[in-house]
Amino acid sequence: MTLEEKIGQMLLVGIDGTSLDANAKRMITKDKVGGIILYADNITNLQGMVKLINKLKESNKVNSVPLFISVDQEGGKVSRMPEEFVSIPSNKVVGGTKNIRLAQTMGKLLGRELAATGYNMNFAPVMDVNSNPKNPIIGDRAFGSTAAAVSGMGLAEMKGLRSEGVIPVIKHFPGHGDTSVDSHLELPVVNKNAEQLAKLEWLPFQAAIQAQAEAVMVAHILFPKIDPDKPASLSKVIIGKQLRGEMGYQGVVITDDLTMGAIIKHFDLAAAAIDTIKAGSDILLVAHGYDNEKLVYNQILQSVKNGSISESRIDESVYRILSLKSKYDLSDKPLPVPDLTSLNQDIREWRKQIYK
Repeated sequence: MTLEEKIGQMLLVGIDGTSLDANAKRMITKDKVGGIILYADNITNLQGMVKLINKLKESNKVNSVPLFISVDQEGGKVSRMPEEFVSIPSNKVVGGTKNIRLAQTMGKLLGRELAATGYNMNFAPVMDVNSNPKNPIIGDRAFGSTAAAVSGMGLAEMKGLRSEGVIPVIKHFPGHGDTSVDSHLELPVVNKNAEQLAKLEWLPFQAAIQAQAEAVMVAHILFPKIDPDKPASLSKVIIGKQLRGEMGYQGVVITDDLTMGAIIKHFDLAAAAIDTIKAGSDILLVAHGYDNEKLVYNQILQSVKNGSISESRIDESVYRILSLKSKYDLSDKPLPVPDLTSLNQDIREWRKQIYK
């Protein structure tokens, strides 16, 4: 692979609108980005969603490496599936059953939804412990308020997703449950040290790592007692020393969206991109703005050419990315619009067990 192709693999990007526009096509064909994330704004109905995903894959035929087609499909309020699907309840509701089997079925049903429509990566399960009642961003997205509850249910969901050939991405390391600010808007600050995190927030992530978690998303949260200068997503201490080092994590590290307020209000985006790579991240999520993707791409390319990042460092990340794509045997093959009758019936039957 050329250097440019390798850098492309490290970018996972968002697109505008519900169809393949010129900028989306350019990011895929020219910058050879490694993946796409779709949000609610990209999705109208089942037919439109499948058509868009097929177009994205078709435009990638100039590249030998298939795309990650990713989404946040958690259930509850964070659901991207169109209205043709019977809804999946929140993690809090499922966690309230204390039934590991039902959580695994949840993962399987989510995986079936995604695999049937062309996705291959899901930013789930949420492994945050809901330890702060005033948290504006996690709340019912968490399985519970104890590490044991979150670990058990989260690992079960992860297993269910895997069983359908969908890559699970555990999030939001090192733990978003004790924040009081929404990182989409501002930079949360949590005044806990490593010893405190080790007793609660880290436990579900450590359990997932022991269960061979393939990918982990790192949050934009500042832990001044651990790293006073950089949020977790940009921190050599948190990603390099703690996650990679102390926890021995060898899988793919993905940043939360670098265009969120937590980053762009406090840091230069181009500099943040370089910081996160130096910290140990493999995939940079740039979810909004073609200009932002181009800025990040060009900055990484320039940094390798001027020697501030070695090409061998890029190779480390690309090897992890390609290994993950190979493990899940990703393909850019188009899919027909699925018949949801059986899947929706299975979701209804599962929901009866959740709400009984």
